[in-house]
Amino acid sequence: MDYKNILVYQEEGIGVIKMNRPEVRNALDARSHREIEDALNQWEEQEEIKAIAFIGEGEKSFAAGADIRQLKLKDAHDALLPGLSGVCQKIENSSKVTIAAINGFALGGGCELALSCDIRIAAEHAKIGLPELNLSIIPGGGGTQRLARIVGKGRALHMILTGEIVTAQKAEQIGLVSSVVPIEELWKTVVEYVNKIARKGPLALKLAKMVVNQGFDTDLKTALMLEKFAQAILFNSEDKKEGVEAFLEKREPVFKGK
Repeated sequence: MDYKNILVYQEEGIGVIKMNRPEVRNALDARSHREIEDALNQWEEQEEIKAIAFIGEGEKSFAAGADIRQLKLKDAHDALLPGLSGVCQKIENSSKVTIAAINGFALGGGCELALSCDIRIAAEHAKIGLPELNLSIIPGGGGTQRLARIVGKGRALHMILTGEIVTAQKAEQIGLVSSVVPIEELWKTVVEYVNKIARKGPLALKLAKMVVNQGFDTDLKTALMLEKFAQAILFNSEDKKEGVEAFLEKREPVFKGK
């Protein structure tokens, strides 16, 4: 695909997807959705890619939400299309670890994209929020659901109903982001996270993600059974044998994803 709204490249085992519309604060339009989905498919198929990272061009904005010029033309039929919601579901269900490197404003759709990632790291000057109600619409890319699941129903309602845009520091306090770092250390921190993750068993990583995501939305009894099934698969894996032997032999394991 000929990318116009994003940059796609590989760096240190990371498949990078960079929103690249700085003139409109990296706003996400319909073409951006298609391009991000295509890039995700590309990285999913490459075994050497250990994680997928999202970041915005420049230091002002991660992604400032929907393109308001396109939003003006949308009707009820558009709301029923997969759109950003479909993209975010694809990110959440990725077999790779996904990281949002929030390098500035993450508003509306940009916040929703970050919420769909496994890990969120914010630069100190970043600001995050869902201000859609100012336009008399609601967050439609999964924001009403994922925000509540991450920070709690009460805090999510407060942010959505008031349109509050929180600082990176406040986002860390409420569990919306994992850590806050100076902008010049943001990418270095992403690489450090990925290096830690890359040392884990690949099959265990995939199953851990699956159990957390699928178990979260079901009852505890069913979720615990999912956990047991995943553990049963891992107990019979070559990687589990290698991990245990490497630990006992005091060496680094060599995992094969089997």
